[in-house]
Amino acid sequence: MDTFALVVTILVALFFTYTNGFHDSANAIATSVSTRALTPRAALAMAAVMNLAGAFLGNEVAKTVSEGLIETPHGSKGMGILFAALVGAIVWNLVTWYFGLPSSSSHALFGGLVGAALAGGSEVIWHGVVEKVVIPMFVSPFVGLIVGYLVMTAIMWIFRRANPHKAKRGFRIAQTVSAAGMALGHGLQDAQKTMGIVVMALVISGHQTYGDPIPVWVKIACAVMLSLGTYAGGWRIMRTLGRKIIELDPPQGFAAETTGAAIMFTTAYLFKAPVSTTHVITSAIMGVGATKRVNAVRWGVAKNIVLGWFITMPAAAIVAACSYGLVNLLFL
Repeated sequence: MDTFALVVTILVALFFTYTNGFHDSANAIATSVSTRALTPRAALAMAAVMNLAGAFLGNEVAKTVSEGLIETPHGSKGMGILFAALVGAIVWNLVTWYFGLPSSSSHALFGGLVGAALAGGSEVIWHGVVEKVVIPMFVSPFVGLIVGYLVMTAIMWIFRRANPHKAKRGFRIAQTVSAAGMALGHGLQDAQKTMGIVVMALVISGHQTYGDPIPVWVKIACAVMLSLGTYAGGWRIMRTLGRKIIELDPPQGFAAETTGAAIMFTTAYLFKAPVSTTHVITSAIMGVGATKRVNAVRWGVAKNIVLGWFITMPAAAIVAACSYGLVNLLFL
């Protein structure tokens, strides 16, 4: 039964990674597709490959997720908590995908972990949740907004005397590179989050301790599932990011993607913080758009997206807590 519970939990974790991929594929490529720098399929294929590569660039985010948010519960109850956390995250991902809202898969996962842990009587490491999740959740969109605005302002000043048509052609090519960087950062951040969950499952089942390196098969499985999900595409969310917030041109798309990629690499390597790629790229798009004129950004759409950010963790926590109650009733 213990082995069966471990296998089921790992499979559910991999399915979460798949939903993360198709939910968040828009983060990396929406701007490139909307500016016609890349065709949708070419953009998705590139993003899938870069997500795969990014998953192998570090372990620090996985370590934060597996050790820094909740005290690792033990036995069948612990596996039930992990299972319920993943169910909460998956349900919220599917709901927001259906309505085309670019909410955060990362914060759905963290909310699920906290909700399931509270329901299961496991200790939540609140200072870790505040430092590594809540503070970055509030800070990273502001940083994305400001840096996106500054990067776009710098591009406008540097290329103020350039031929507009030549500049746009050049930035279409540059967007291929910036979109690749964004996808690489997405792989670095988001594949590791699931790696952290799988490591927790292995620790709970006694197959591993926290001092051990992450098994290669775990890295490969998480990276491949994220890439497959990415290639499946999230067309509803892509429309929201690429068109509904603001109509982007190639220089703006390049500025937004470069900003997003820089923030994701910085937070992963310097702060070991699992930030939301959705928050970062959406706020960068808003910051870039505001350089055109403030009312060029469709702030009504932006407001709905921001509201989605704030309800993601509590909503996923509630679904996860209910899931744990059901699991506890039926299996524990």
